[in-house]
Amino acid sequence: MRTTEEAPARSGTDAAAPPERRPRTVLVMSPGLLDDVFPPPVRARLEETAELLDPSLISEFDSPDAVRALASAEVLLTGWGCPPVDAGLLERAPRLRAVIHAAGTVKTFLSPAAFDRGITVSSAAAANAVPVAEYTLAAIIMGAKRVFPLAGLYRARRTHRTGADLDRQHWLGTHGLTVGVVGASRIGRRVIELLRVVLDAEVLLYDPYVGAAEAELLGVTRTDLDTLVATSDVVSVHAPDTPETRGIIDARRIGLMRPGTLLVNTARGTLVDTEALTGHLVSGRLDAVLDVTAPEPLPAGHPLWDLPNVFLTPHLAGAQGNEVGRLGALAVEELTRYARGEPFAHPVHRADLGRIA
Repeated sequence: MRTTEEAPARSGTDAAAPPERRPRTVLVMSPGLLDDVFPPPVRARLEETAELLDPSLISEFDSPDAVRALASAEVLLTGWGCPPVDAGLLERAPRLRAVIHAAGTVKTFLSPAAFDRGITVSSAAAANAVPVAEYTLAAIIMGAKRVFPLAGLYRARRTHRTGADLDRQHWLGTHGLTVGVVGASRIGRRVIELLRVVLDAEVLLYDPYVGAAEAELLGVTRTDLDTLVATSDVVSVHAPDTPETRGIIDARRIGLMRPGTLLVNTARGTLVDTEALTGHLVSGRLDAVLDVTAPEPLPAGHPLWDLPNVFLTPHLAGAQGNEVGRLGALAVEELTRYARGEPFAHPVHRADLGRIA
C-alpha cells in the first residue's frame, strides 16, 4: 500500500546554475497543458537545462516529426496525455536514457519494458501530493465543523443556526479528533504532517509496509484497519488502487464506523464500496467528503448528489490551475540533476509499480 516517500518540490541550489551538459529532450503531453506545466520562469529554466528537440512538444509517437525527434531523444519529459511508452516506442528511441514525468503516477503510460532497458524514471507525484493533502486537511476541518449540512440549512432557511441544529449532529468540532489515515503514501504522510502541525489530533495509521520505528518517526499509532475504522472520528483514505486495496473500505468495515464518522476519500473511488456507503449516508449515520467515487461520476439520479451530509467534488484535489506549475518545476529540477550526472531526488523504481497509485 505504501508508496516510496519523497520530499516536496523545492527551489534551492538545484536551480542556481544550468548544467554544463544539455540532454536532448522531447516534451510529451497534451499541448494545452504546456503553459500551465511550464509557466515562464520554469520554461526559461527548462530551456537553459535541456536541448529541446524539434518539435519540442509531441502528443503522439507516429507522425514523421515525432519519429525523427524520438530517434535522437535522450530524455522524455512527459505529462498528462502521454501515449504509452512501451516496447514499440522504445525501439524507435534507441538513445533514450530517462523518463521524467511532470505529473503523478507513471503507471498509466509507462511499460515495465522501460526498466528492462535500464531507463531511469522520475515522477512529480511528490509535488502533486501537496494540493491533495491541503484539500484533505480542509475537508477534515470543514467536515468536523459539520459545515456542509449546516450551510445547507442556512441557505435553505435564510435564518441563523439554532441550538437544535447543532444538537442534531453526532458530534461537532475539531478539538481532540482521532483521525485514521489509510495508507502512508506521499499524500498520506503529508496529511499526517499537516494534522500534527494544524490540529491537536491523534493520528492512527493503517499501512502494512510501515514498521514500529517508522511509525514513531511519523508520530502516529499503527493499528489494524478494523480498529482504525471503528475508533476514528475521521477516516481519510490515501492508499493506491491495487488488487490488494480495491474495496478495502467494504460494507463490513463501513458498518464498524461509529455514528458521526466522517469519511474523506481523495485517493480512488474503487477503494470504497460506494453502494454500501450510500445506505449509511442516506440514513445520516455517517458523513462524507468524496473527491472520487466509483463510478466517476455517479449516475445522475444517485442519492449522494442531494444529501446534505455529503460533499462531492469532481476529482479536483490534485494539482489544478496555478498548482500545476509546481509539477513542472519539480520535473525541471530532476532534469537538472540528470544533466549533472546526479541521481534523481524522486525516482520511480520497477519494484514500486505494484504499490504506487
